[in-house]
Amino acid sequence: MIRVQKDKNMEFWCFNRARDASLIKAEEMVWQGPFSWPCFEQTNKLAFLPDIEGVYLQTFEYKDGFILCSAGVTTSTRRRFSQHTRAFKKGEYTILDTEAAKRGERKEIWHGWGYARTHQEEFLQHKEFLLSAVEKHFCAYRLFVAEVADRRKRERIESAIMLSIYNSKELWNDMADTGMALRQRYNSEMPIEIKNRCAYKIYGLAEVLEV
Repeated sequence: MIRVQKDKNMEFWCFNRARDASLIKAEEMVWQGPFSWPCFEQTNKLAFLPDIEGVYLQTFEYKDGFILCSAGVTTSTRRRFSQHTRAFKKGEYTILDTEAAKRGERKEIWHGWGYARTHQEEFLQHKEFLLSAVEKHFCAYRLFVAEVADRRKRERIESAIMLSIYNSKELWNDMADTGMALRQRYNSEMPIEIKNRCAYKIYGLAEVLEV
């Protein structure tokens, strides 16, 4: 066992709201979109998803805008959505009824994640039907992206967005899958006030988030 000698005089900085609140800086987050799920541009007449490093939102059309069901981070949206496509087609992800989603209702056709790992025979038994539902899912998705070069900032923004959904009492609380591995701000990191800017209304995306 390696023993680390601690210096009693060493102090580690941590954020104290009473002391440090005035030091919090505000930044704007500009969301571009809506973009198509890759390979469905001709079907839904939307623009191609740009290949960026940053944060992305998965939404469905809803009322006068879009309803948010998931956020994610990536160094390449092109590579990440190729991974998502493969995972959906293997039954690893939850498949929602798209018409219900557009009404702000969570109605599962197939439950992914841990359930999928132990029920592969069930997926294979209904594979044709479920893959048809996946195609509808892809066609209905509307994607938004924001470029963020810093990895930790991406992780903190993703965490703040998802926790905001989980803690909401609005309809979009039920739209998001739970159990994500979120990496929220450490107390040794200065908070950032993120002001979300988008040309469209996205239900579930707060105008201001502290990350």
